[in-house]
Amino acid sequence: MMRLVTLFLTASSAAGFLAPLRQPQSAVSSSSILSPLTSLQAVSPVLDQVTTTPQKIYLKKDKELPKVLGGLKIGLRELVVITGASSGLGLATAVELSKSGKYFVVMAVRDVEKAKKVAKERGMPDGSYVAMKLELANLESVRDFVTNLKAFKAGRPLNHLICNAAVYLPTDPKPQFTDDGFEMSMGVNHLGHFLLVNLLLEDMAKAKNARCCIVGSITGNTNTVGGGLVYPQADLGNLSGLEKGMKQPITMADGKPFFGAKAYKDSKVCNMMTVAELNRRYHKDTGIIFSSMYPGCIAETALFREKRTWFRKLFPLFMKYVTGGYVGEEEAGQRLAQVISDPRCNKSGVYWSWNGGAQTVGRWSPDGKPRGAGGSGGEIFENQQSDAVRNPVVAKKVWEYSKKAVGLSDKEMYKGGRLED
Repeated sequence: MMRLVTLFLTASSAAGFLAPLRQPQSAVSSSSILSPLTSLQAVSPVLDQVTTTPQKIYLKKDKELPKVLGGLKIGLRELVVITGASSGLGLATAVELSKSGKYFVVMAVRDVEKAKKVAKERGMPDGSYVAMKLELANLESVRDFVTNLKAFKAGRPLNHLICNAAVYLPTDPKPQFTDDGFEMSMGVNHLGHFLLVNLLLEDMAKAKNARCCIVGSITGNTNTVGGGLVYPQADLGNLSGLEKGMKQPITMADGKPFFGAKAYKDSKVCNMMTVAELNRRYHKDTGIIFSSMYPGCIAETALFREKRTWFRKLFPLFMKYVTGGYVGEEEAGQRLAQVISDPRCNKSGVYWSWNGGAQTVGRWSPDGKPRGAGGSGGEIFENQQSDAVRNPVVAKKVWEYSKKAVGLSDKEMYKGGRLED
């Protein structure tokens, strides 16, 4: 079985078909912004790095006026922000938390009208949510969102923050760049969220039992089937690209030529390292619970809408009955919501997983479905990340280089940067 899994995953990856084993939320929509340069050809790590400058993503006219009187709407519920909440995992999590009656959800999204529409379609109770503009591909938009959020909630603290939004562009032959000149995957998935978390730490520190979760991925962990057997592996190298600021024409954290599939994996390593550094630097002083998680493989997703018919049909079956890594969107949303709501998750610095965490191929079970590969069912547990992800020296460098790249001043940091080292 292991040989079959390896052959399938390798073939899928070579064809540009293997996706991160979760639904990437459209913080930046590859179909609406990047379609002219998107193809279904195999990804090559040696393609030209330079591409034409795209149209600016976030314009002055896109800036949203602050919403007010949030305190009256929130009431006694806990306030939670979810990025990328208009589809996939983020939406499923928003639905789960809003329907519990215990949380008021801020859907931090690119398309506010779309978020409103899908919230109604999914039955999110009236008065349980608000959609607010956030474009992670533009650092000014991140700062605008924070300003608007503070105006909305007034003096209330922010109880929870879920950094879920992501882009995955494995088949793009050339890199795309954010408004600030960062390669899109690293800019949206890591740097945008890095700035967002840091700008909201003061507010979260005022809340009791606050939690911050940055969604991770097995593709960034080489001790898993998806991250260790599938080329390319995540590898930040000597961080020369990130050290130099990750600005165009630099496209990769390790300073090497652009490789779309690897760019995503590297960004998830940075996400998980950010959690480790947040925990090390701020948990003791703030009391905030910092964590990451892997929700399982959401194989039936709009992510595969441009893929060949055979793959769209076979991949969910393969993940269900061969690897055992399959999980439905609703269950994945319940898992992410659990990290925020479950008393068992009141421990900082943890990488949460379910049903084996995808470190092995699923094992036979009486119901005929492989178990133990991170798929449906099972109980939550503290998973072990790869040695590379848990490297404290590299994590500290990622933090320092990221802070410089996004232009975070000490004044903007928690307690004026006095806990920085």
